[in-house]
Amino acid sequence: MSAARAPASASAPAPLAGRPRPTLKEQAYTRIEEAIVTLELPPGRVVSESAMSEMTGIGRTPIREAIQRLAQENLIIVLPQRGLLVAEMDVRKQLRLLETRREVERLIARSAARRATAAERQRFAELAAEFEAEAVADDDTGFVRSDRDFNELCLSAARNEFAEGAMRLMHGLSRRFWYVHYKQAADLPETARLHAAIADAIARGEVEGAGRALDRLLDQMEEFTRSTVLSDL
Repeated sequence: MSAARAPASASAPAPLAGRPRPTLKEQAYTRIEEAIVTLELPPGRVVSESAMSEMTGIGRTPIREAIQRLAQENLIIVLPQRGLLVAEMDVRKQLRLLETRREVERLIARSAARRATAAERQRFAELAAEFEAEAVADDDTGFVRSDRDFNELCLSAARNEFAEGAMRLMHGLSRRFWYVHYKQAADLPETARLHAAIADAIARGEVEGAGRALDRLLDQMEEFTRSTVLSDL
């Protein structure tokens, strides 16, 4: 498997037709979240608002708003008078997260397959092709970025604000855990192809197919997580 690469600065994703471009707060969140997920900001690192502003080239107010969201998602811990701590990882907590994620994400995948607009279905088809290409290239950083875009599109297409709120608390933690451990226990090409299958089913409006494809992915993720627990003992 190819060595992980330090990510270049993330550019703002192109919006779907008719949707506004990302705000500075959203751009700051995307850049910092990717830095945490891909270990540019490793677990246990203490950072400051000014350092994040310098890293992203974005002003302090959007950075502060992005930090609040990252704290809600358990990726950053705010230390009063001391700065910001990139949260450590807990493998057993990851297993509990997967238990919750399976139920919520199945609902989201099925709802997205049922409710996506024509433009969203086109983007799901494009993401399926991106995942397939990343599987062939063994492209870990590209996969992390496509996965983030896929997650956001699923939440938008599902049109269920309650499921969205629950799922947002889990996405970043899941991506970081996978990125940290995939070399020892996971198969990037297979993971990317499993994502492609979900995206393709949603693009085609296959509600039951999207649910089954999602279950296959989470079966793999649970097996991967349990193998990581064993390897860490």
